[in-house]
Amino acid sequence: MSNQGEIFLAGASRGVGREIAQRLATQLVPVKALLRSEAAQAELEALGISVVIGDALNPAAVQRAMTGAPIQAVISTLGGLPQDGQRADYLGNKNLIDAAVQAGVQKFILVSSIGSGNSRSAIPPQALEALAAVLAEKEQAEHYLIESGLTYVIIRPGGLKSEPATGTAVLTPDPTIAGTIHRADVAELVCKCLVSNQANNRILSAVDRNMTYTQTDFEILTLD
Repeated sequence: MSNQGEIFLAGASRGVGREIAQRLATQLVPVKALLRSEAAQAELEALGISVVIGDALNPAAVQRAMTGAPIQAVISTLGGLPQDGQRADYLGNKNLIDAAVQAGVQKFILVSSIGSGNSRSAIPPQALEALAAVLAEKEQAEHYLIESGLTYVIIRPGGLKSEPATGTAVLTPDPTIAGTIHRADVAELVCKCLVSNQANNRILSAVDRNMTYTQTDFEILTLD
């Protein structure tokens, strides 16, 4: 992937998205963040990130947000609580994917979740039941991205914690692995996937190798 253009980041107001924004800002990578409200705007702009206000559930707003400077990659960590009965997990990501195709984006990194698609067997039945609606939408978004023709990376983190990075998080193509991972470590893995081709067009689970629930011996993807 070339270094031309900026990174378009959706979901930067909190969680993994905020961690990604901070990491890219320290690497002096040009970032444009799509925010639904102005709440996090000042903090992100203080990091040197350009902010555009728009709702990911509005296709026209997303297309407008992606106009201007060339975009080399889109990163989406969209999710969270439904707004007016609609989740962003599928519709928001669909709008981002459509706009990315139109804008000629080189790579799209989607942060999904363990439990989606063929990783559903990795989490307990009670958790699957509780998360059924959101996981169904995440799986739908994954399929839509795969079929879009974009170069994609789908990262499915395990249970998320907000503690500092451990540096022992890994990506695995094994969909049966589950465990926990710190949000800062997910952000580090996402940023590595921006500049590595090893994860291209793959679906990968993200866990901390020291915090897996069962297996301790599994295939690890090298990003160097």
